[in-house]
Amino acid sequence: MHSTDLTVPTLEDLVSAAVAAPSIHNTQPWRFRLAPDTVTLEIRAAAERGLRHIDPSGRALHLSVGCAVLNLRVGVAHFGREPVTRLLPRPDEPDLLATVRLGGPTSASSTPHLYDALWRRRSSRFPYAERPLPTTVLTELAEAAHAEGALLSRPEPAETDVLLQLTREAEQRNTADPDRATESRRWVHEPNDAALGMPPGTVGPQDFLNRLPMRDFGAHRHPAALAARPFETRPTLLVLSTLHDRRADWLRAGQALERVLLVATAHGVRASLLHQALEWPDLRDQMGRAPGDRRAHAQILLRVGYGPEGPPSPRRTAEQALGEDPLSATR
Repeated sequence: MHSTDLTVPTLEDLVSAAVAAPSIHNTQPWRFRLAPDTVTLEIRAAAERGLRHIDPSGRALHLSVGCAVLNLRVGVAHFGREPVTRLLPRPDEPDLLATVRLGGPTSASSTPHLYDALWRRRSSRFPYAERPLPTTVLTELAEAAHAEGALLSRPEPAETDVLLQLTREAEQRNTADPDRATESRRWVHEPNDAALGMPPGTVGPQDFLNRLPMRDFGAHRHPAALAARPFETRPTLLVLSTLHDRRADWLRAGQALERVLLVATAHGVRASLLHQALEWPDLRDQMGRAPGDRRAHAQILLRVGYGPEGPPSPRRTAEQALGEDPLSATR
């Protein structure tokens, strides 16, 4: 494929699809660049959009970028091209996390529902119905993670209680840590195209029965957003993990997470991420000791179920994500 085959509208659609991905605190810590000679999109870390206190290792940043990479791959396939993906392609450029080259023509995408779902996917931090997910859906979610080299397991009730307790402890630590609490609050504000982050209406209520430790994002500054409500008695939790814990594994975990979320969206299943315990090394280590995954490294804890659709969060435009004069290479 030559650069002349990539039109401006197609490039804009591809990058818009990528930035529709979820990211921790909606930081959107990525930037894109088109290499016209090879028709390759580079995805780089936007370190200035990282969370220095909450995510000092950059693990959550890599997961976020991995989600964007998956969306980009889905978009490329949707337009009839083979997405040729490389993770961490240049060791001397550590901020270059991935490249996706538009390869030769491919048959029509076998998963058109994923392209549709990526535009509709939203985090829903609201209470879910007391309705279990069908086994067939849970199996499909696990297969989605496996397709990206990750494991998705459903803990037993006793394990679920342990995971909720770890999350509760992490939330208490985050609230008591002034640096982390301040950093979290900084990303909750009214829609702002420059700063982005999370509008107060997206943070969701708190569980007044304290069964589910939802992150408050410091949103006590917005009392209306935190009207307490009862959450489900027995939440359905899923643990996404990898066998190794390197930067490439974090990127793979992000791609697996987004594929799981898109499949869930296609089935009308809502999801929110309980990331708090992953932010404390000792608590994260305990999460990886579940009987079925002793070798695995926990990367994210998902809560899934049937419930209200979450409100949208602001997104950067394709031109903003591509930087200065982003489309000149295709003109």
